[in-house]
Amino acid sequence: MKADEIRGLWLGLLGVTIFALTLPMTRLAVGTPEAPQMSGVFIALGRAVVAAGLSGLFLLATRAPWPRRADWWPLAITAAGVVFGFPLFTSVAMRYVEAVHASVIVGVLPLATAAVGALLHRQRPSAGFWLCAAVGSGLVVGFALLRSGSAGMALHPADALLLAAMACAAVGYGYGARLSQRMRAEHVICWALVISLPITLPASVLARPEGAVQASAWWGFAYVAVFSMWLGFFAWYRGLALGGTVRVSQVQLVQPFLGMLFAVPLLGERLDAVTVGFALAVIATVFVGKKMPVRAAGNTP
Repeated sequence: MKADEIRGLWLGLLGVTIFALTLPMTRLAVGTPEAPQMSGVFIALGRAVVAAGLSGLFLLATRAPWPRRADWWPLAITAAGVVFGFPLFTSVAMRYVEAVHASVIVGVLPLATAAVGALLHRQRPSAGFWLCAAVGSGLVVGFALLRSGSAGMALHPADALLLAAMACAAVGYGYGARLSQRMRAEHVICWALVISLPITLPASVLARPEGAVQASAWWGFAYVAVFSMWLGFFAWYRGLALGGTVRVSQVQLVQPFLGMLFAVPLLGERLDAVTVGFALAVIATVFVGKKMPVRAAGNTP
């Protein structure tokens, strides 16, 4: 494996670690049906406004060039996926499902990201790679079935929102990674946030909280605004650009379990031997999968 690919995997892992706190922190910010805090719409769009402000300062400080004409459409698709789609769907859903449940539903995101990346970058992952991706995703789904049972895995409108969020994230990751091949990775998310500001700013003002909100909810909002919506993408898009979207996307397989681990002190959820066992098995598929060849479409085995 090349040095850039190894570096890309480590940066991808850093990004995933930052993203792993997103669902627990969002849960803190939205509250529960019995004790609601901020609305999902405000959290999704308000965090984009805060990150857009930081992005504008960063673009000015780094003297970022304007995107080329050909880059505006991919930037718009990236923004639709990771600035609007994923944050909005997950923020609304998180009031009605626990962080563990949401984590395992979104756990099939690596496979979706790999599929989008293979299509956009004209790559041909080997059968062994796809097998590892399928096994890892199967372990995540198996964990969900084992821990949630029939009642916990019953169809819920929030599950549909989480699946829609997964699709949005996969597309946003894929297009953002492609842009990172010719733009600084940090500039990709910054421009996506800035061009979204004419929509996110007025919408977040309209959706702002009108009543008292707990301090823990504001801390959750601050995290998803600064880390989940901004800094995490610095590492993530750089990792995807260096290591390849198809390969690095599989690091996301550990995200559900990291999210559960973080949820223990934040939300009082329990971490037991079964969870640790499944986490170790999923991590093993990541390390095996990263050794499998991923070729350009025009190359022969």
